[in-house]
Amino acid sequence: MMEAKQWSVQIYISEDGDDTHARAVLTTGDTSTVTGRGVARRNPVDRSIPEIGDELAASRALEDLAIRLHDVASDDIVQLAGPAQP
Repeated sequence: MMEAKQWSVQIYISEDGDDTHARAVLTTGDTSTVTGRGVARRNPVDRSIPEIGDELAASRALEDLAIRLHDVASDDIVQLAGPAQP
């Protein structure tokens, strides 16, 4: 029987002047976490449209999260891969 797993990603967004910061936190079933971060900066000559900063910062945080998760998997492969020990 196939086992179903659920992992959750929460994205936290904050704004400070023209800067938008995002943090994407992945929580696995065993409560391990991996965190990615992203920032968007509005050019002062551009119109203020907070949603665009949110989208850019969140996408960058998710991209960073993906890279970090890949690094975790790569480290696990290096440590755990190979023939099973008898």
